[in-house]
Amino acid sequence: MSMNLLEGKRGIITGALDENSIAWKTALKAKEQGAKFVLTNAPIAMRMGAIQDLAKECDTIVVPADATSVEDIEKLYAEAKEFLGGNFDFILHSIGMSPNVRKGREYGDLNYDWVQKSWDVSALSFHKMMQVAEKQDVMNEWGSIIGLSYIAAQRVYPFYSDMAEAKAILESIARSYGYRFGKLKNVRVNTISQSPTKTTAGTGIGGFDAFYNYAEALSPLGNAPSEACADYIIAMFSDLTRYVNMQNLFHDGGYSCTGITEAIVDKFSDK
Repeated sequence: MSMNLLEGKRGIITGALDENSIAWKTALKAKEQGAKFVLTNAPIAMRMGAIQDLAKECDTIVVPADATSVEDIEKLYAEAKEFLGGNFDFILHSIGMSPNVRKGREYGDLNYDWVQKSWDVSALSFHKMMQVAEKQDVMNEWGSIIGLSYIAAQRVYPFYSDMAEAKAILESIARSYGYRFGKLKNVRVNTISQSPTKTTAGTGIGGFDAFYNYAEALSPLGNAPSEACADYIIAMFSDLTRYVNMQNLFHDGGYSCTGITEAIVDKFSDK
């Protein structure tokens, strides 16, 4: 249902790979709420997904860009600003990748070149996007920038490997740039720590089903679906959340605050 929460707002949505991705669902909801935006993803990811179909549905364009490349980000912003007819009110950073996880390397046997790639893609790209935005002065006053995180930034999830550090860096960058951008232009920067979600990227992590089922049993509301996360992102892009800044916001059905539940007790109790 449209409430025109983003009427007249312009922005950039990264990372929409296919209909399972949170960024994809966010784009559909942003369109529904009156926003105009540009889609972007790395060229290699675009070949794997169907982002052009999403662009047609949202009456927009796709600008290929590698978010680890400052030059690509500069080109993205220039083309997006021309297409949108002005500066941006929101940016969604929905980017994450670990070669070590993809290739099954144990945490005690990491390839350090791959670690640096993980951090560059999954975290440092967030800083690069904001630094270029600041230097080009493309964010409007009271804009909103969101990065997608996960609770492994605070707690140990063995199979999440070096992505845990990447998410911790991502959240730290959000705090530091949230202070800086807040002082400069009243732009707020936050991360959303989502439940385990059955996206293409999520299900590629070893042990994902166990993550998902355990969180479902521990969360009083159950795991938050991707559609609900997209709703939350839209709320964070809207003027209703103008004074939320520098936060890591848990969107997980209560999982992050729950120690144990009856379902868990029953599962492990001696019968």
